[in-house]
Amino acid sequence: MEQRTRALVASAFIGLIFLLVQLGALALVQPFEAAGYQAVEDPSDPTNTLVYVAAILVATGLMLLAIKLDVDQLIRGFVVFAGVYLSWYVFSVVVPSVVTYAGFNLLAVGAALALGAALLLYPEWYVIDASGVVMGAGAAGLFGISFGLLPAILLLSVLAIYDAISVYGTEHMLTLASGVMDLKVPVVLVVPLTLSYSFLSAETPDPTGEVDGDAAANGGEPVSEAEVDGADGEDDGGADAIDGEPMDRDALFIGLGDAVIPTVLVASAAFFAPASVPTVGALGLVIPVTALGAMVGTFLGLALLLRMVLEGRAHAGLPLLNGGVIGGYLVAALVSGLPLLQALGLAGFL
Repeated sequence: MEQRTRALVASAFIGLIFLLVQLGALALVQPFEAAGYQAVEDPSDPTNTLVYVAAILVATGLMLLAIKLDVDQLIRGFVVFAGVYLSWYVFSVVVPSVVTYAGFNLLAVGAALALGAALLLYPEWYVIDASGVVMGAGAAGLFGISFGLLPAILLLSVLAIYDAISVYGTEHMLTLASGVMDLKVPVVLVVPLTLSYSFLSAETPDPTGEVDGDAAANGGEPVSEAEVDGADGEDDGGADAIDGEPMDRDALFIGLGDAVIPTVLVASAAFFAPASVPTVGALGLVIPVTALGAMVGTFLGLALLLRMVLEGRAHAGLPLLNGGVIGGYLVAALVSGLPLLQALGLAGFL
């Protein structure tokens, strides 16, 4: 029962991380747009999706090559640089411009550099998770204002299919996960199951599920597989593990991409919502019902995903998460009175 309670508490913490990323992205879309951070000239152009998917394939290939050539520290350097860069976008619109030089908000620059230094010098689990929330909210907000509804839905659909193939078919994402777990960067978020857990001293878990003996007892196991993360469990875990059998886990792991990719549609649904869509006020935010429906769909998909992976085997995260967020968005859009073609972003092309 104690292990089951720990797993449920950790799952709730994963849900909190997802919620913080989504609320952060929603809070950032308008400031990002006002600051001129929209990355494309025409957010409704569906070819934007092709460019981004191609970039993902190239990045994945380069990361696998770096692992094969045993220069995976290049990956760590790139992720830390990306963390500093994304966090600067966030802090530049959040931190007041009290001290500036050459047009730069020096306090924002300092905060971004401090985040990068923390990742390099002391990447404990709470540093990883806090950095991941900032990076995730920033990335989702930037893509949310740059991808209209149609490109966002296409992006999530393509990535869900790609994720399933890369996990259940080629399994190259499991290989990538094995390579990046040692790097201790916010590509993978960490949720401990014990108060004494330290990500810095824990043995690296095996995302393929091939864990036994001391490694299983001393290391945690990932809970899902998205862009570069994994899931595993004991061979005898099964459904009984969630019902109270011992679960040899010290921590749960979930990829940052699992939180970011669905949130792109949440942010897009908020930013590009027609004026006719009703809104809901919450936590100082004005959230269109379509974005709220997308959020609910995300958490339904997350609940199902966590239930499945806690039974003890690897699963692709994006098919469930992206399916949930798209389904939740469409249901909310139709309930709000939007025609299906307009909800899908197709009305302008017909």
